[in-house]
Amino acid sequence: MSGKRLMIALLAFTAVFAVGLWYAQFYAFYEEYEAESVAVAGTSYPVEGFRGIDASTSPLKLRACFSMAATPEVEAYRDAEPLVAPGWFGCFDAQALTADLAAGRAIAYLAQQGDGHGVDRIVARYPDGRAFMWRQLAP
Repeated sequence: MSGKRLMIALLAFTAVFAVGLWYAQFYAFYEEYEAESVAVAGTSYPVEGFRGIDASTSPLKLRACFSMAATPEVEAYRDAEPLVAPGWFGCFDAQALTADLAAGRAIAYLAQQGDGHGVDRIVARYPDGRAFMWRQLAP
């Protein structure tokens, strides 16, 4: 086999592998789901317009966007660090949410401590009712 054919085969394999890896990382394992309520510290709050994604491959893949009329009656959570969502899940902007939490434009709440594998489930809410949910490693 000539070196040219070997190089073409190697590059083709690399391209197919890269596309497969990219698909597996950003699309393959995510499942979209809906909910009518969200629990924060054991209290269930009704929500509207819920759009969420999660995956069984990692407890950190949960992201959700929704509207929540009621403000949770629990203490604010200070260590909130929203994780970046896949690009196709456009309603969850981790950078904007992080800036808004730091500036006090949104407030984060500990929804559930130790929600599987040493992670906490966090809900952040804006005064206008927009809310977001994710899991992050427990501090």
